[in-house]
Amino acid sequence: MNSVWLAIVGFIVFALGYRYYSKFIAEKIYRLDPDYVTPAHKYNDGVDFVPTKKVVLWGHHFSSVAGASPILGPAIALYWGWGPAFLWVILGTVFAAGVHDFGTLVLSVRNKGQSIGTLTDRLIGKRAKMLFLFIILILVLMVNAVFAWVISNLFIQFPAAVLPIFIEIPIAIWIGYAVYKRKAKMLLPSLIALAVMYGTAVLTSKVQFLQIDLVRYFGGADNTVIFGLDGVSMSFFVWIVILLIYCYIASTLPVWKLLQPRDYINSHQLVVGLLMLYAGLLVLRPELTAPMTNEVSDVSWFPLLFITIACGAISGFHGLVASGTTSKQLDKETDARFVGYLGSVGEGVLALISIIAVATLFANAGDFRAAYSDFGAASLGGMSNFINGAAQLATGIAIPPDIARTIVTVIVVSFAATSLDTSLRLMRYIIAEIGSEYNFKPLTKMHVATSVAVVSSAALVLIPKGPNGFGSGGYLLWPLFGTSNQLLAGVSLLLISVWLKKQGRNFFYTFVPMVFIFSMTLYAMFVQVVFTWSGLGETDANMLLFILGGIIFVFAFWIILEAFRVFFKDDKEPPIDPSM
Repeated sequence: MNSVWLAIVGFIVFALGYRYYSKFIAEKIYRLDPDYVTPAHKYNDGVDFVPTKKVVLWGHHFSSVAGASPILGPAIALYWGWGPAFLWVILGTVFAAGVHDFGTLVLSVRNKGQSIGTLTDRLIGKRAKMLFLFIILILVLMVNAVFAWVISNLFIQFPAAVLPIFIEIPIAIWIGYAVYKRKAKMLLPSLIALAVMYGTAVLTSKVQFLQIDLVRYFGGADNTVIFGLDGVSMSFFVWIVILLIYCYIASTLPVWKLLQPRDYINSHQLVVGLLMLYAGLLVLRPELTAPMTNEVSDVSWFPLLFITIACGAISGFHGLVASGTTSKQLDKETDARFVGYLGSVGEGVLALISIIAVATLFANAGDFRAAYSDFGAASLGGMSNFINGAAQLATGIAIPPDIARTIVTVIVVSFAATSLDTSLRLMRYIIAEIGSEYNFKPLTKMHVATSVAVVSSAALVLIPKGPNGFGSGGYLLWPLFGTSNQLLAGVSLLLISVWLKKQGRNFFYTFVPMVFIFSMTLYAMFVQVVFTWSGLGETDANMLLFILGGIIFVFAFWIILEAFRVFFKDDKEPPIDPSM
């Protein structure tokens, strides 16, 4: 089968979903009010609450949620064939992710820009709030560990991408100053920044001394051991430290100084990258060499498919971003449809090209099955398979393979780094909120809370010994990340449903995807905790996953019971005053 048909069907479904379904949800269910005074205007502080044009905010929101996950999840899920992954991405985006991302943004905007964790207190109760905050804290901690591992690994595999990535930082700071202090337009400077980054990528691909290869620097020709670490392990350690120092600075700066302009640049990267890959797809029109369904014996697709592909179908992390940072920057409430729902469609488009890139990478089904010999091989090779598959597509528009690999890596790392420092900013909010709840004032201080977030993230990614040795501990958490992420999405949909019911509105369109997500995720988590990770004596990794997974499973089930107790009470709140 020709892969172009997947793209055509996917785009038709996404377009119909945004044009008709999101409009119905906006007008009939969420009932957006163009005159509502958003928190960005009411609490404008120039740091977190900043009214922002919807196109710029879409760029920030999408760049923050479109990390490595909408690429890595589908690339791994092809282990079961491209058919199940394709169906879950297109249907999940339209009927689950769009409603979820859109809904958490509206719910937060209607409640002073408060996070989804804080809103749990008002809608369900204080006990549920603290349980939920714990799950969120574990999730963002895992996001930090997993993405730090992914970025460090990509820097080691593709050293030509390092310099283009770091050039973006000073350019973004300059753009932020020019736009918010000198009132300059953001479009042209961001396009210039993109040209500089990609021009640098071409240079580093061809000129070896411009490639920042720490493995070669630390290991040398004989892979010298330093402090008991070989060149690869030492490189992991150094990159993770550098990344977390950067994230500390980025997550404490006002959003206009780095976060917004960098994310706006990254939103253009997404457009350019997707145009490049889809144009290459139309020129090459490659056949799908991966099987539509792949019979395996070790890991069943049901229900694990629905937690392996989170971002790109539905992701709880999106609700954290929507209610944690995006809601504080929404200029008009009616912009929520464009930012929230269309942001999830963008994730679906990215996940779709990930499926196509990997499904067309191999010469035949035999080569695919050799690379995807078991679920572990699929997980470890997923990101590299995407980068190589995407580079292969880019050759269709005459981009040399080495340059294409560098550019694709730059795009992937840019999104992953955006999610990483946004996640650290969210973790700081949560730690401060917990400190305030328990009257522990040091944790409410920005730099104290950020330090706790950075140190704990570094410990989680460095201390466990992963499958690639020291520095790859973050990879161990990927199975738990998927289940926790989807549980968070389920709880967020439950909160939206409770809010809609209290407002006397139709909650069917959030309740149905909530039931599906909870059913698949709790089933998958139970199977993993009880049957996969319960062998405590086997590995330290199993012990870590078993303990964290068990706690999260119990807490999630507890929250569901608390929520349904409230949900089935016959109490309604008066409509929210637009001036509130």
